Amino acid sequence: MKRYLLILFLLIVGISNAPAQISLTEIEPEGYFDFWIGQWDLQWKASDGTIERGTNKIEKILDGKVIKENFEATVGEMDGYIGKSYSVYNAQTNQWKQTWVDNQGAYLDFVGKFEDNDRIFLRHSQDSSGTSIIQRMVFYDISQDQFSWRWEKSTDDGKSWHILWKIAYRRHGK
Repeated sequence: MKRYLLILFLLIVGISNAPAQISLTEIEPEGYFDFWIGQWDLQWKASDGTIERGTNKIEKILDGKVIKENFEATVGEMDGYIGKSYSVYNAQTNQWKQTWVDNQGAYLDFVGKFEDNDRIFLRHSQDSSGTSIIQRMVFYDISQDQFSWRWEKSTDDGKSWHILWKIAYRRHGK
């Protein structure tokens, strides 16, 4: 009997500690990006295949209505790259919006979109030759202590996507 209880206990603990995908059906729209709150250690591959690292501190500000992002590349060819974003849920339009700025002079504005359990910030723009493009950030494989993020571009109105940057997020200290 003790052996059976021990096995049952280990199964329950193992299942409860497994990273579970956070489903959009379980939360209200204003909480769709709450998984992102916290301090994160980041890792991605550089163009030469070496591993680069960074940090991202995400916090709620302005009475909990705004999510502020503080991104910093700390190791690799992007060392010193710093960016900030501000994300807001507008209950009147039922839309998420994000503004990104960085120390390279970029200003990007996005609208939230949701597919299955993926959280997406999307924008329409033009490249340097005047070609219409769509850019998007996709947050996916989301669990409590980790998720993946992709920066993508489409030149065919979203029929196909080219991954430009992929980052693995791990909660700091985990």
